[in-house]
Amino acid sequence: MPKPVPLSILDLREQRYSCHGCGDCCRDFSVQLRDEDLDRLGRQRWEERLGERIVVEFRGQRYLRQRPDGACVFLQEDGLCRIHAEFGFDEKPVACRLFPFNLAPDARGTTAGLNFACSSVRANRGGGLPAHRDDLVRALRQVPEAATVAPPRLDRRRRATASEVDAIAESLDAWLRRSGIPLRVRLDGFAWLCQSLGAANFEKVRDARVRELADLLVSALPQELDHLPVDPPGRGQRRMLRQASFARIEDPRFTGDESTPSLRARLSQWRRSRRFARGRGAVPPLARGWRTPATFAAIEAVPSVAGDPPIADLVLRWLRATLLGGRAWGSGYYGWPIADGMQALALDVACLGWLARAHAAGEGKAAVDLASVEEALGRIDRARGRAVWLGSAGERLRLRYFAADDGLRRLVLANW
Repeated sequence: MPKPVPLSILDLREQRYSCHGCGDCCRDFSVQLRDEDLDRLGRQRWEERLGERIVVEFRGQRYLRQRPDGACVFLQEDGLCRIHAEFGFDEKPVACRLFPFNLAPDARGTTAGLNFACSSVRANRGGGLPAHRDDLVRALRQVPEAATVAPPRLDRRRRATASEVDAIAESLDAWLRRSGIPLRVRLDGFAWLCQSLGAANFEKVRDARVRELADLLVSALPQELDHLPVDPPGRGQRRMLRQASFARIEDPRFTGDESTPSLRARLSQWRRSRRFARGRGAVPPLARGWRTPATFAAIEAVPSVAGDPPIADLVLRWLRATLLGGRAWGSGYYGWPIADGMQALALDVACLGWLARAHAAGEGKAAVDLASVEEALGRIDRARGRAVWLGSAGERLRLRYFAADDGLRRLVLANW
């Protein structure tokens, strides 16, 4: 048994969560299995009892099989898990026991952050997060890699100290929770901070000076934004944003996708991405369960997202939870440096706005409402840290392109 490691749960008093048994996660998530999970499933003799396969292999990884409608093979009609019902919570796969929490280990221990793909998390329903400690501690014991992760990097060359990680996360959080500032301005300021810190030279700016730099940048807001206006995004930036948004809703399922040769599946993905890049004519299918707008022009006709209080509350809770829960960089985000992870989060903000507009267009709405933002955020956070292509070298090149010429700010402001 791996030795216990320190566990800290997301410290965000504004956020609550309890499972309400909706079963959405069992209909929407593919469950990757560990060797220990396979051993438990084998002892439970499911394939013998059900007379069918329960595990599929896809691109070298093993997953629970899904039914044609995308639901897990163990999802019952009452919306509950059959493994849980017959053998108990601790006999389910580790990924199922952890959700909607995400473990982000580093040299100090492991932080349990939250995934906003869960509707109860988005709705802020339930009890305080510390109530889940015992379940998380038991699951953490079966994640041995949590005890061996190095500190995140500041940039691609230098490791961060604990105080530097805290300084950046706390400074960005201080800006996001500053009261009396419209959501659009807060998101613009957040994108500017991510671009500015991402461009910083950390060779000589270390330790206490990292906090000084971060605090100085935050103290310049929002006035600095007025002195640095940006133009609307250019054609190339809009094109790349549509491709980035597509990458966040691409969703292979293990009901038949696993039998598609890898080359064919990737070619299909590339063709759909090209259609999003062109941004003309009919829209390819969007996220599963969404109505697809007739044309890209219909999406562009929906105004940018307004910062109504319920929308602002949701978006700010998500951003703060991502920063404070360890999901913005390091082990919580493909092992990326802090500088790159911040810019990826700013891009997610822009994609969230575009996808909310796409959802609203599909529903025939004249404007984006809370329901469309919730749907878009569910897709964004479902992919965050899980979709392998979002951690690729190609995605980093996309971010470099956006970071130049205030691209992140332009795209955020165009959609919010």
